[in-house]
Amino acid sequence: MAKRVHQPREDAEFDFILRVSGVPVLAYFIGTWPKAVEPSRVMDLVVGGLADEYAGRLTAVRVDITRCPAATERYGITGAPSYVLLKDKQAVAHGTGPTSSVEVRKCLEEHL
Repeated sequence: MAKRVHQPREDAEFDFILRVSGVPVLAYFIGTWPKAVEPSRVMDLVVGGLADEYAGRLTAVRVDITRCPAATERYGITGAPSYVLLKDKQAVAHGTGPTSSVEVRKCLEEHL
């Protein structure tokens, strides 16, 4: 996991990160149940690399859906892994399932 990826322990911490981030937020939602673990690890690698690449232009946040149920519901997350790109706390793009860095980078380039 990249050092640039925040890992909130609860909804209040996630909301704090959104409030203080002066740049768009790439929040990716992971699951800890058996079928979600490996795909979530793939997203760890994808987002970790992009967090380094987009340092200063993006805040990356790894959200455990069991620890942050309000955020999960707020952004309509129905499976893990999923990601949401937020600008001013509003979702501007999203994706579900293990996603390649090429796909996420394309999303970032469209919206940053």
